[in-house]
Amino acid sequence: MTTSTARRGRYAVAALAAVAAIAAILVALAQPGRPAARAFPRLHPAAAPAGWTRTTLPNGTAVLSYPPTLHPIAGDKGTVSAAQLGPGGTFQLYLNATPRQGAETLAHWAAFRLRFLQADSAANAHLDAAAQRVRFRGGTGSCVIDDYTTRIGAHRFQEIACLVLGRHNGSVIVAAAPAASWAQTSSLLLRTVAAYQVR
Repeated sequence: MTTSTARRGRYAVAALAAVAAIAAILVALAQPGRPAARAFPRLHPAAAPAGWTRTTLPNGTAVLSYPPTLHPIAGDKGTVSAAQLGPGGTFQLYLNATPRQGAETLAHWAAFRLRFLQADSAANAHLDAAAQRVRFRGGTGSCVIDDYTTRIGAHRFQEIACLVLGRHNGSVIVAAAPAASWAQTSSLLLRTVAAYQVR
């Protein structure tokens, strides 16, 4: 066997090993317990119902609307937040709008959001659904639904988080609730996200 023939043989073996490894990864991803992210529910942008409170980001680039069961709460400078609190001050519903920080992009929003959660306060974070080119009042966005467990207290939450670009700037809207009550609260949270307006 010549040196070039032996070399070609080693390359072929290496190539087959690489193909086998990729196949093993694909099979593992398809196993039960590793489901693909489900489809993101369709948003229907519309003005908030009568009686909802409207609050504008301090920089004037977006308007967050929320129902009367929620009340404004203090948040980071430059942001607006509202929440419905349960016994002991626990969050039952939580809304927040914040200006774009600069590193977020519509194309990479899902990965950015999960990294942000884990760097900020989450012990873990999982993507449940994602969508790009989502229509908003005054702009376009990328959205995720994810679930995470907090480092402190091990509380489980689920959230809708969208990066929305308007004519002048970008902002993020987050609508969250405890994972245990998500089935009962997600439709209201989707309604608040659909009412979000950017300028």
